[in-house]
Amino acid sequence: MSLFDLVAILLTLAALLSFLNERYLHLPSTIGLMLISLLLSLGLIVTALLGWEVESQAEAILTRVNFSDLLLHGMLAFLLFAGALHVNLDDLLEQKWIISSLATVGVLTSTFLVGILTWFSFGALGLHIPLLYCLVFGALISPTDPIAVLGILKSSNAPKSLETKITGESLFNDGVGVVLFLVLLGIVKSGHAQKPIDIVLFFLQEAVGGALFGLAAGFLVYWMLKRVNHYPVEILLTLALVTGGYALAEKLHISAPIAMVVAGLLIGNHGRALAMSEKTCEHLDSFWELLDEVLNAVLFVLIGLEILVLSFQITYLVAGLASIPIVLVCRWISVGIPVAVLSLRRQFSKNVVTIMTWSGLRGGISVALALSLPPGPEREVILVATYTVVVFSILVQGLTIGRLFPETEAIKPVTH
Repeated sequence: MSLFDLVAILLTLAALLSFLNERYLHLPSTIGLMLISLLLSLGLIVTALLGWEVESQAEAILTRVNFSDLLLHGMLAFLLFAGALHVNLDDLLEQKWIISSLATVGVLTSTFLVGILTWFSFGALGLHIPLLYCLVFGALISPTDPIAVLGILKSSNAPKSLETKITGESLFNDGVGVVLFLVLLGIVKSGHAQKPIDIVLFFLQEAVGGALFGLAAGFLVYWMLKRVNHYPVEILLTLALVTGGYALAEKLHISAPIAMVVAGLLIGNHGRALAMSEKTCEHLDSFWELLDEVLNAVLFVLIGLEILVLSFQITYLVAGLASIPIVLVCRWISVGIPVAVLSLRRQFSKNVVTIMTWSGLRGGISVALALSLPPGPEREVILVATYTVVVFSILVQGLTIGRLFPETEAIKPVTH
């Protein structure tokens, strides 16, 4: 099967499922597409039990799609840039302390809490998964997924300040989470711990290097945008920024996701205000919104179909279900600590920790990272646990999150 055939199948399936959702279910597109594709996958599994070969044929096609590479080294560049393109930088700077705290301290705290608690949980179920692998699971499941979060927030009525915090955290903490994941996975593969200074230098290279690279690449394209006034060329320049910038960042071994977020913020704010005409802005927004919708549709269809390649033993499934409350409790603690510290200088609404806990959705990035683990029994357990948490996060949390927002107040500084 050729690459064109695979793309044709995925786009056709995404289009048909999008039609079904829009015509009959009327759910937010990300939730609806994943739900229908998940039900389709379960239907195919049932046909296999009946002796039909449809499920095996679908699985053969799906195995041709390297989900991890497709998302982490392809689609993620476009989705992060498109998400950052519409974030107001001034709003983001107003919430910089809570966002940076959640994206760093919050991710670290959650990673180690999830790792330790799942180690006990897996052990109680007779699954003897090494602690290091449990910490790897904590690293890949702790960051909130910007793609899932942005997709759900589009259809919610979250207050502006809360939306900024949720969006800002999700855009940056996945880069931090990937760096932490790579550090822990490196220890697993090498069999010995790295020196603390090496870990710090690696983090600085990835995170800070990615931010500086994104700023430089974004400024270069911004400079070029100021010198032309022809929207097809300007859109092409942003495409080159995303594709070329992401590829070069990976070659330089710096965080390509963080680079794309920073570049998207620069183009979406200074580029939009100072380097583009009104006509260009309209066409640029239309182009990236459409591309974002198409890629999201394909992504969430793939997430729903991934169940076909998982090893769903009963013990693994129970381990996955047990991981749901663990991840939620650890998320609540990792959000509560920064909020408690910052509340000494700022006033938060009383339910902000609960709302940010429930709105911390997990998605395709966690699944992609789990799929990138080396083969072995640990991989199968972690993959099933990750998939179970992601499905719960998107379907249950995603469908109910909107009910929390009307009662939420914006964060206001303390007046003295």
